Amino acid sequence: MSEAIQIKPQSKVEQTYLTLSGKEFIYEPVEKIPVIQVESFPELGKLTALRFIEWVTENQDGVVSLPTGKTPEHFIKWVAKILNEWNTQPIQKLIKEVGINAKDKPTLENLRFVQIDEFYPIDINQHNSFYYYIQNYYFRLWGLNPKNALLMNINEIPTAENLPLNQIFPEQKVDLSLRTRWASSRLERLQKETIEIVDEYCSNYERKIRALGGIGFFLGGIGPDGHIGFNVQGSDHFSTTRLIQTNYETQAAAAVDLGGIEIARNRLVITIGLETIIYNSNATAIIIAAGEAKANIVRDSIQNSFSNKYPATALQKLRNARFYLTHGAALRLGERRFVDAALESPMSQHTVERSVINLVVEKVKTLSELNKEDFKENKITDLVLKSLKQPAGKITNGIEENLISRLEKGMKLIENEVILHTAPHHDDIELAYLPYITHLVRTPLNKHHFSYMTSGFTAVTNSFMLELTENLLNFLNSGAFEKKLTSNYFNRQNIDGKNRDVMLYLDGVAGHSRTLHNEALARRSLRNIMEIYEEENLVYIKDRVNELINYFRTQYPGKKDIAYVQKLKGMQREFESEIFWGYYGFSVEDVSHLRLGFYQGDIFTELPEMDRDVLPIFELMKKIKPTIVTVAFDPEGSGPDTHYKVMQAVAEALELYEKYSGNSNIKVWGYRNVWYRFHPAEANLYVPVSLNSFAILENTFMKSFSSQKGASFPSWEYDGPFNRLVQRIQVEQYNVLRECLGKDYFLKHPHPRIRAAKGILFLRELTLDEFYKHTRELKKVTE
Repeated sequence: MSEAIQIKPQSKVEQTYLTLSGKEFIYEPVEKIPVIQVESFPELGKLTALRFIEWVTENQDGVVSLPTGKTPEHFIKWVAKILNEWNTQPIQKLIKEVGINAKDKPTLENLRFVQIDEFYPIDINQHNSFYYYIQNYYFRLWGLNPKNALLMNINEIPTAENLPLNQIFPEQKVDLSLRTRWASSRLERLQKETIEIVDEYCSNYERKIRALGGIGFFLGGIGPDGHIGFNVQGSDHFSTTRLIQTNYETQAAAAVDLGGIEIARNRLVITIGLETIIYNSNATAIIIAAGEAKANIVRDSIQNSFSNKYPATALQKLRNARFYLTHGAALRLGERRFVDAALESPMSQHTVERSVINLVVEKVKTLSELNKEDFKENKITDLVLKSLKQPAGKITNGIEENLISRLEKGMKLIENEVILHTAPHHDDIELAYLPYITHLVRTPLNKHHFSYMTSGFTAVTNSFMLELTENLLNFLNSGAFEKKLTSNYFNRQNIDGKNRDVMLYLDGVAGHSRTLHNEALARRSLRNIMEIYEEENLVYIKDRVNELINYFRTQYPGKKDIAYVQKLKGMQREFESEIFWGYYGFSVEDVSHLRLGFYQGDIFTELPEMDRDVLPIFELMKKIKPTIVTVAFDPEGSGPDTHYKVMQAVAEALELYEKYSGNSNIKVWGYRNVWYRFHPAEANLYVPVSLNSFAILENTFMKSFSSQKGASFPSWEYDGPFNRLVQRIQVEQYNVLRECLGKDYFLKHPHPRIRAAKGILFLRELTLDEFYKHTRELKKVTE
């Protein structure tokens, strides 16, 4: 916070939550913007909703600007709940507890709403436009008055010669270089003129906001690069409403909305500027963030002074700027982490290890090289010294022994186990711990079963499915499948036929044969279509295929698919996972696809239900009789919340199975891959990863997952397929361990797997009781 600005006393809502948090409002001089922490994503929405209601009671004709996307889910739901149930005893009790003084239900009728941003070009009637989102959630759900709204209706922005946007930008590409260069064709002249019209529109939009006195209540999320609205990293703090290109990180985050990174790369945005947000010096500006995935950018945005690199630092000019954070998002705020550590009595081993390993990285010293002075130079490790009352050498020796024992555990031979590998999506297991599986399958004394909990259809693009269905049509027209159609090869009960699909595909991989590869894809596509449509007549099948081809050509990317298409996309992902495990000799009987019902492709997803989502897992466990169960182990119910929901469903199924079987000795292996990662202090099983293992992952992933190798829905951290991001993560994890233990530990180790290691993957092994405790605590603060 700038020295010239005095922090305005908190609202009563903020004061209530601040007291509950046990933290200070701001830890100066390290923090530059005040922070309020809450336990969970839903509680974050509740706090924000209550603060909004409080502000509205004092500013019933104020100007508000509110976000779109998944982040405001609970905020939107809580505001609707408070308004709809205003006169009920629970809501009256709640508003009194947080100090909202309002006898009458606040009205939103006179609020003036300002849209923050929008894609360009886009048809506002598309369900993935922000205009549609605002209409659907803020106007229909809350009852805001559209007449008082300043919206970015792209359909109403004039164009050159009043032509439709799809004629001016036929490929949906807007070349902003036309602002400063000559147009070389009639089409470019139309495009240049339209860009100039949009620029004028943006200036007028800005004028209208300022005529309202600026924004009074701004609420926003924060992107992976720190973007606020679409003010991406590097944005000028004096920027106003404008048409701009985004950066890769923002494009990756928008890929799901737009139907793939291929679309997002070429889509521009109109966004209000950073100066627009802070124009009203009395504005309340709140940034909300949930989950450890946001922890780095949250730290950089709060602890840095004004910097174009971190757009949110512009908010330091506002006395009423705040960050509302979950504990996960606040994880790397140093002063707050120190407070948490100081409150531990006794200090946990996790805190000790995390702090000291971080010190290793900070000082670029091995554990054995750290001394008392190093510890005392860091606030948290100085606290470790004082808390443990042990010499620095004894502390580091203990941690070194722990790290080595975890590495040895990761190389230990495991036999006579039945391992049920579970995953939310079809590539989660493979990306998380394939190098470990490569060793586990070498003994025939272990049994493995792979179970995928959702259909994963949202990760398959229409363009990919178009290629697939056109490929199928070519084979149908050639008559290649007529004999097989009469021999029941494509019958849904024909497991042998499904295995032959996989074998043919892998024969194509082995022989570098595109023909065999395409035939295998066509066979499985036909099998899937016959099952979905319950059709066996070749004439009618061709009609269905042509219908699908037309569908994939005409649907706009990012639109929610109809149920049949969702299932078809999911079945393609299922085939890809069967191909993957075919590399290791597993048949389709070793792979289960549960298609849990909570996964429906909506922006706000449902919670798992016992009958629909838990019992299928329980029934599978009764069949498999596992001694080890693996599960995606994400720390907070945000980010890829499918992972969290699957973990809860698996936990409930395990409790049922434990009672049914009487086996309480089942072990759980928690894993993470590209969305979250373990700190070395959080994991207790380290598996060395060789260059050979990286090569296996590269080959199997790129050859098996046809729908994913183009990385249409990539991580913001890496522009490419997930397997290469996984390699980068595991190399980084190896480097941290090598810094801790020293290069010679790996170079001169007697075991060749340690000497060959160039990466490390982390797992966390838990007993059933430990797993139940973890999931219950997580559920308590998440739902």
